[in-house]
Amino acid sequence: MTTLSADTPRALPALSFDTLVLILLSGAAGTIAFDLFGQALSPILGFANLAPVGLARSLLGSLGLPNAAPYGHLMHLFLVGLLAYPIGWLFIARPVMKRITPGLHWLPASAIYGVALWVFAIGGITSIAGLPFFLNFTGITWVALVGHVIYAIAAALTVVYLERLQNR
Repeated sequence: MTTLSADTPRALPALSFDTLVLILLSGAAGTIAFDLFGQALSPILGFANLAPVGLARSLLGSLGLPNAAPYGHLMHLFLVGLLAYPIGWLFIARPVMKRITPGLHWLPASAIYGVALWVFAIGGITSIAGLPFFLNFTGITWVALVGHVIYAIAAALTVVYLERLQNR
């Protein structure tokens, strides 16, 4: 069993090329899992279809920035999925949870991080983008909750796996 305190010997990862690769790979795994669930599996099961690019475009437009589809994809896939969310896990959430609950296993810790991402994205960003708070708690709200938790677990699992490989 890997706990947060056993994940890494350091409180924060070193700023290095290896850390950049870790960020990008964990972000890619999380983004693929999120999009696979939210844009394929969820609609197949009869639930809402996530539209993260639409949210990104709404945010960009509300800030007076170009909001064509390519910009929404760039923001969702690269800035948020590949960089911001995994950086948040490695440099903020994991160290904070390690300090507050040192024996907590990475799985529930990452699920908690996923809920925090959901609150940030669907509770906060939607409001800034001029959309209803938590999207009026419609079906997409709950699919987004599951999607963000899946993202966080997939990204954290990738981190755990890659760190284990590195520490062999």
